[in-house]
Amino acid sequence: MQPQNKGSIQAESNVDETNLASATYHKTSPPFTIRPGSRFPSGVTVSAEGVNFCIFSRHADRAELLLYAAADSPMPFQVILLDPEHNHNFFFWHVFVEGLPVGTHYTWRMDGPSDTAATGRRFYPGKELIDPWAQAVSDTLWDRKRACSEQDSDSKSLRAIVAEPLPRISTDTTLRCKQTDLQGAVIYELHVGGFTRHPSSGVAYPGTFAALKEKIPYLQALGVTHVELLPVMAFDTQDIQPGVAARGLHNYWGYSTHSFWAPHPGYCIDPVRATREFRDLVDALHAADICVLLDVVFNHTAEGGETGPVIHFRGLANDIFYHLDAIDRRRYLDFTGCGNTVNCNHPMVTAFIVHCLEYWVEVLGVDGFRFDLASVFVRGDNGLPLANPPLPWAIESSRILSQVPLIAEAWDAAGLYHVGAFPGMAWSEWNGRYRDVMRRFVRGDPGLIGEMATRISGSADLYAHDKRKPTNSINFITCHDGFTLYDLVSYNSKHNEANGEDNRDGSNDNFSWNCGVEGESDDPAVCKLRWQQAKNLLAILMLSRGVPMLLAGDEVLHTQHGDNNAYCQDNELNWFDWRLTEQNRDMLRYTRELIALRRRHPSLTSNRFFTGAPMPGRDCADITWHGVRLNEPLWYDPQARILAFTIDGQRKDEEDLHVVLNMSDQSLDAPLPPLRARCWHLAIDTAQSSPADILVRENQMPITGESCPVRPRSVVVLEART
Repeated sequence: MQPQNKGSIQAESNVDETNLASATYHKTSPPFTIRPGSRFPSGVTVSAEGVNFCIFSRHADRAELLLYAAADSPMPFQVILLDPEHNHNFFFWHVFVEGLPVGTHYTWRMDGPSDTAATGRRFYPGKELIDPWAQAVSDTLWDRKRACSEQDSDSKSLRAIVAEPLPRISTDTTLRCKQTDLQGAVIYELHVGGFTRHPSSGVAYPGTFAALKEKIPYLQALGVTHVELLPVMAFDTQDIQPGVAARGLHNYWGYSTHSFWAPHPGYCIDPVRATREFRDLVDALHAADICVLLDVVFNHTAEGGETGPVIHFRGLANDIFYHLDAIDRRRYLDFTGCGNTVNCNHPMVTAFIVHCLEYWVEVLGVDGFRFDLASVFVRGDNGLPLANPPLPWAIESSRILSQVPLIAEAWDAAGLYHVGAFPGMAWSEWNGRYRDVMRRFVRGDPGLIGEMATRISGSADLYAHDKRKPTNSINFITCHDGFTLYDLVSYNSKHNEANGEDNRDGSNDNFSWNCGVEGESDDPAVCKLRWQQAKNLLAILMLSRGVPMLLAGDEVLHTQHGDNNAYCQDNELNWFDWRLTEQNRDMLRYTRELIALRRRHPSLTSNRFFTGAPMPGRDCADITWHGVRLNEPLWYDPQARILAFTIDGQRKDEEDLHVVLNMSDQSLDAPLPPLRARCWHLAIDTAQSSPADILVRENQMPITGESCPVRPRSVVVLEART
């Protein structure tokens, strides 16, 4: 038993009896007895005897732990001054508080030598810091503006919560996702809050993890295999530009993380139970055979640049966790466009990130990750790219993380672009080149036939040379960042005026086409063409090798009215409007059947690249390319806008597929490859209205002639069977 260190206990205020009485767990009367505690693990460890607290700060020479009864308690009920002799080892400060119950809120105050210009070290003895390892947090009293000032926190900081400990999930439990890789996956990118916040959602607690559970039957019916959740690690909703804040807006997407180990409190019914509520959602999705991917943001933090708030790292280990200017270390190097850049390849930071990811897998049950601006992971201490950066390899070689999908957004905001070349072997990548060529081809740009074929085939030019696979390519047309699918076919230019930045924000390179009218239109011909173009894009996405990703709401043609950077719009501009599932039910039906067609064709989900040679035991080439005539693709025609191809069924019981993509303005009488003892059946014709645009197998009619009519700007798909 460690000797007690009662002398370092200080009680700065009387106990708040009202808050204590309303707490979830019974509290004995403070002051609580303490002992030195342990430097491992970091953060909070709950046991039957009490709670161990540990925090890292290499250069601090004074540490105080502040304990609060509740999220809104104005004063701590106990302040513990840690003894440097008993509570400090190897750059870690630690203390064990006997009998302290789950649900207690806490912060830290640290002090030490500040020499900001020379060393980059910063300490703020009057600021309360949140524990970076906290597993539950509260932002009830958080005031970002005050945290950016030189004023003391005055209990207006973020607060950590002593969270209920959850057991690790065994790797062989039924609560695990059955699919451990991305072969055959269909990813659905969604925002946890926005998916159920609209009044039409009909859920009990809109915008929460619990509400998303209620929508699992919808996800099952759609046919997706994975949900990719926009950031659910606790983020700062107040992190926006002043002009945006003046409009009453706030950070909605969540790419401003402050607490990487904690679920976002705004998505919880009770933040004290944040970990339990999140894992209940994961368990429910797994029970429905849907895997969970998290969009995570380790490239920067909510602390921003020189004028940003003091939250944690800035007052704990500023010179370790951030890239700083070598000459003037008061300045932060910004490779993210968000004010700071996490120094990912410092050993301490690498360990922090790897252990955090392992926690979300082992304890909270997630099945993989998508990493925002992941090219930051390649930068060394001086900000320059490394040939063999430690972090990407540490992540993919982790015993835990090597078993889950890892997806990189393989670029950053300062010019690094690693699509096809992200370090490591296991990493998949958001394929921005796929997105761009698909948008250009469908809007009618000529001369793209060769690259179209390459992207449809899994982007072998990017991944095959070092023995990667089609599943290394995450194929997408739209995502949260940019136009929705409907806006992509309705706007030539962005319309971001509602964001309060004079339409300067957001990308100008959208490769979109409005079908003749900018924005909303009542013209039946324009509306029909827009639906047809949307169906074309979805069809090509689902017919491509690689891993398709669908943006939530695209299946019902959700619009953001031309806003291609709706990061601050927590309102109906972003929310999933559940009335659209009825109003645009024909598009919803089309998307469901399209996903079903993909999933019943192993030749579309195979994790090998097409070779143009027969598969073992087959007579026909795995893929054959055509143009307006069979076996004559228009590779070298700079005006070509037509591509056709035949895919040989991978198994004896799988039908061959013949696909014609006609993005020209002319109708085409497309010749069909001859078949023996079988005939072609029309499965998809995007020029047709529902339900003829996509036909279930039993309703497909055979094509009796040697050709098939293909209308302008349309996709036709046929299946071969007897």
